[in-house]
Amino acid sequence: MVISDIHGCYDEFNALLHLANYIPEQDKLILLGDYVDRGPNSKEVLNQIIQLHQDYGVVTLKGNHDQLFLEAMLLQEDDRWLKNGGYQTVESYMGPSYFEDHYFNKNAYAEAKAYIMEHYPHHLEFLQALPYYYETDTHLFVHAGINPFYADFREQPKDDFIWIRDLFHDQPTSLDKPVVFGHTPTVHLHESPEVWFQKDKIGIDGACAYGKQLNCLEIAKDGTYNTYAVSKGTKLPAST
Repeated sequence: MVISDIHGCYDEFNALLHLANYIPEQDKLILLGDYVDRGPNSKEVLNQIIQLHQDYGVVTLKGNHDQLFLEAMLLQEDDRWLKNGGYQTVESYMGPSYFEDHYFNKNAYAEAKAYIMEHYPHHLEFLQALPYYYETDTHLFVHAGINPFYADFREQPKDDFIWIRDLFHDQPTSLDKPVVFGHTPTVHLHESPEVWFQKDKIGIDGACAYGKQLNCLEIAKDGTYNTYAVSKGTKLPAST
């Protein structure tokens, strides 16, 4: 099972796992990055996927928003992150009205950063250690894509793994297996939030953080595909 671009959509992530009948002791779960920003519950998403990774070996790859979060926390590259959903990530750690209460000022933001770095260093360490790709005999999994001008994708710049778009979408790959990726919402690839299937690539970002849906691609042992999706705002059904 493959999911990408959760973007703090904690409720939808868990509703999707339930819909897909995910059984962690049996199923291989691969997450393609962008766990934070834009959605309301980035901290909760990170807590959960760290636990899933530790307990069940869930594959967790790095996305560009995970990198932006790190650069803001560790390198003071703040503006780019905040303009791309960082405010919501801060409020997931500090409270949903944090910036409203503080009328967003530099001191409040500096205090929030210090709080995150003091109380959640394991989140930053986890994100720093994330790999850029995961490869099996039948598929390559990556956040954004691979650069077609590199004969060996492993030699491409690391930024390409998490940022590339059109160059990857518009050119065939040289691999003998499809590349499963997120990063670019599929509405930009075929005017639908559903999974985008091509011969050599499969896009799964349903743009949940933009009000669309969160997708799950299930790859059966015989190589067939099944897809699941939950709409933005979906929560786990009440237990009976």
